[in-house]
Formats: sequence, structure tokens, C-alpha cells
Amino acid sequence: MNRYSFSGHESFYCKSLWLKKGYDFLAHRNSFLDNDAVVKLGVGKNMVSSIRFWLKAFGLTLNDIPTQLAGYILDSENGKDPYCEDVNTLWLLHFSLVRTQVASLYYLLFVDYQREKKEFDKDTLQNYIRRRCNVAEQKNIYNENTVHKDINVLLHNYIAPDNLKSLEDFSALLIPLNVLQRNEKEIYSFRPQDKFSISFSVILYAMLDIKEDNTLSLDKIQDLSSIFGFTVSDFIEMVREFEDEHPKILHYSDNSGIKNIQFLCQLDKFKVLDEYYNAL
Repeated sequence: MNRYSFSGHESFYCKSLWLKKGYDFLAHRNSFLDNDAVVKLGVGKNMVSSIRFWLKAFGLTLNDIPTQLAGYILDSENGKDPYCEDVNTLWLLHFSLVRTQVASLYYLLFVDYQREKKEFDKDTLQNYIRRRCNVAEQKNIYNENTVHKDINVLLHNYIAPDNLKSLEDFSALLIPLNVLQRNEKEIYSFRPQDKFSISFSVILYAMLDIKEDNTLSLDKIQDLSSIFGFTVSDFIEMVREFEDEHPKILHYSDNSGIKNIQFLCQLDKFKVLDEYYNAL
């Protein structure tokens, strides 16, 4: 079990241009620890720390070195979507954010919690996190105020503000995904996605990213269904439709209730994404 973490963002949600700004900063051989990082990035000291955190949380840096995914998306010359304008890029980043578990709350909410319930309020989610931390492996991790701030930041990342005067809050990167919705009673729920709303290239990339020994188990299928807002049946239907068109790539099986997906050949997950981006 990974040790949970609920801090690092300095209470700032990820703004739409921060990932590009941070990537370019590193690509020019700068360091977030440089004395002039504040000047070069044009933001406050706490925002410098936040940009650094979000790059890591989205799987775009490792030890402050840009990953292959970062260059693939954000590079000014060869990046597929440097300013993250395409909704499928946002889905790719959403998956990576949940996948890395650098920001633990995102996996805990979109995978673990969603398996149990489909709606929550802030107090319910806070209590759930408290219970998940009440085990020996997470000793001394839980802090009421820290988790409270982390929940607020997550919600800002995904939900547009009600107050139209708060234009700055509309700059949160992941709002266009509409993965979460809120009612007038401040109850939040997971918004189901239509199976045609996300490119299957992004789904296939995610499948390749988390498969083990060329196999995707039912648990992994359920995880991906939750992350992308599909029912398991819709997810499997998408996979079977892809299999019908590409029978030499993968095979879905359901033997005596044991469901899994077997990859029949080696695929480069970035070349899978190329099929989507090169067609734009």
C-alpha cells in the first residue's frame, strides 16, 4: 500500500496554462529551486511550488525531469497539444493524474470511493479519507485541515464555479471534462460518460499503461471504467467493438465469470495516441 499524500499544491488548483509554463521552464534547463524561478515563471513563490507539484502529479516529471508523456503533449516543436486544448488531451491527463497517485485523493475518489458510492458531500468524503488513513500503514498521515484543503482543490480542478464573477476560477484545467457535477444542496456525483465521448486511442493508451504481462484483469477493467466514467458493461462493449475491427491486437474473454483482456501483440502506447492526434 502506498503512503497517502494530501499536500504539495499549496492550495492552488492546476490552472490551464501551468503545465505548459512549467514544462517550458524545465526544457530551458531551469530549476524550480533557482533563486530567480519566481521571476522566470512570473508567479509567486507558492505558485512555483504548486506548478512543480502538478507536473509531478500529472506524471509529466520525475525528479523534475520531463517524462516522455510531457514531451509528447507539451513540447513546442513536436508536442501534439502544447496548450492542452483538445478534450482528449484532458482525458489523458486526468487518467495520468489518477494513475500516478502522487496526489492520493484522486485515486481514492475516482477509483476506490466510486466503487462504493456514486455521490458525496465534502464531509462524507472527508470521513471516508479519515477511515482509509486509520490503518497502521498510514499512521500519522491524516490531518483534518490538510485533507479539507485537498478536497477543495480537487473540486476546483473539475467543477466550474457558480459565481460568474469568479472568472479566475474558470481557468482550472480539467473543468471541461464534466466528470463531477454538483446540485443545489452541495451534493457531488460522478457524471456518466457516453462511450463515444472519449477517443478509444486514449482508452487503449490507458489499457496498455496499466496492463500486467499483456493481460488486463477484471479489477483493472473496473478501475479504468471508473476513471473514465463508464459503466463496466459499456467499457467491455467498447473493447469488443475494437476487437471485432482488430482481432489480432487484443481478445476479450469471459470464461466461467473470469473476465480479462489479453493483448495479442506488442503495441507502443504513444503510437496508439498518434493515430488520434495525426488525424486531427
